[in-house]
Amino acid sequence: MDRRRVAAKIAAGVAAGVAASALAPAAALAAPACRADALGTARVLPVATAGGLRVGRKSYPRTLPLGPREVVLTFDDGPLPGPTDQVLAALKQECVRATFFLVGRMAHDAPGLARRILAEGHTVAHHSMTHPMTLAQLPVERARADIEAGFAAVDRALYGTYSGTPRTPFFRYPGFGDSDELNNGLAARGIGVFGCDFWISDWNEMTVEAQLDLALRRLERTGSGIILMHDTRQQTAAMLPAFLRELKQRDFKVVHMQPA
Repeated sequence: MDRRRVAAKIAAGVAAGVAASALAPAAALAAPACRADALGTARVLPVATAGGLRVGRKSYPRTLPLGPREVVLTFDDGPLPGPTDQVLAALKQECVRATFFLVGRMAHDAPGLARRILAEGHTVAHHSMTHPMTLAQLPVERARADIEAGFAAVDRALYGTYSGTPRTPFFRYPGFGDSDELNNGLAARGIGVFGCDFWISDWNEMTVEAQLDLALRRLERTGSGIILMHDTRQQTAAMLPAFLRELKQRDFKVVHMQPA
């Protein structure tokens, strides 16, 4: 084959590739390929919340329908520039998707970071406006107002508007301080309540090594479930890359929950 034919074939191939790229979804073009040895996200779990939902055995009788050695990664209290950026980088490195329960005032103060969480494929959920300890200790109307303000602040940071119903109907109580009255109000709106199956106690100061050891011991003891961490904690952000590698080495699978 002469050079002109070779050049013509290359040009045709390039043109076809450009045409295909023009038709491809922008998100698909932007998504980086995962490393062959990355932990990855094993599956997506659609979670229905119509009529209410309460899961996480630390607070409620049942949890999500997870198999042995399946875990859901969740982070509370952000977004906080610095630690949250590090958490996102660690998750991206391992091609893992998580759920972030954002505090309304934090999303209001760092809307670009809140949008980055969403843009990188994570589920963005809600954790009240001001993170009182706890909502159950407040007068009911004040607690409801704090919850509602949190819904509005997060949705406005993410989408620019709030319709009166959060786009992602997932909520976690600060300090797990719920009440029947608040639970019933959320259930009536089709909003699910998420506790956890184990936490890593990262609200306590400890070294990164101690944090990793504690997280792994509780992981093995619990076996599966919803894990609670905090993306506002520097020790957690520093620990996370090693923790994700250990999940891979110990044959744990990450499940990404999304609204059904």
